[in-house]
Amino acid sequence: MRWKQFFTPVQSFNAVEAKEFMENTSVGGYALLDVRQPNEYQSGHLPGAKLVPLGELGGRLAELDKSKPTIVY
Repeated sequence: MRWKQFFTPVQSFNAVEAKEFMENTSVGGYALLDVRQPNEYQSGHLPGAKLVPLGELGGRLAELDKSKPTIVY
């Protein structure tokens, strides 16, 4: 059942911690996921971020690389 995924512990970062993590992790060692709307993404996004609007996330989980940490914003 998909509801079980909501009980999986995850690590939370604030913006400063996320920036430090990205600076100290090699490129390709993590994924960036932008869950905003397409017009917000087009207005500006972090380099390398993949757009998956939050409303579509549940149906697109298979697109995510489970072997890498994912930073979601």
